[in-house]
Amino acid sequence: MILDKLRQTGFHPTAVEIYNEVLKHIPNISLGTVYRNLDIMSKTGIIRKIETCGDQKRYDAVTKDHLHIICTCCGRIQDLEEDLDINMNKLANIETEFKITGVRFEIMGFCPECDAERDTF
Repeated sequence: MILDKLRQTGFHPTAVEIYNEVLKHIPNISLGTVYRNLDIMSKTGIIRKIETCGDQKRYDAVTKDHLHIICTCCGRIQDLEEDLDINMNKLANIETEFKITGVRFEIMGFCPECDAERDTF
């Protein structure tokens, strides 16, 4: 049910948003159960956990590599369909004393709703 609700959303919900949807069908489910299941599914690659700087974790049913664009006002996350020419291998092999385990690339801006609201001030 948790996975079904995530797949049905069409956006990148938080655990609380998924919980609120599942709760309509399973009234006695706990938020902790939703968090634990999301964690297991993300660790096993069934879903993707999106951890952005300073925001709540969000979840994505699309597990193939793709970019996200994030609204810096409301936190909305949207898949970016455009294929950017980013050399991830070059980024992952930079000279450093760190052992690189991954690369996270975030594109930020204002979603249409927040941008329109900003224009009214």
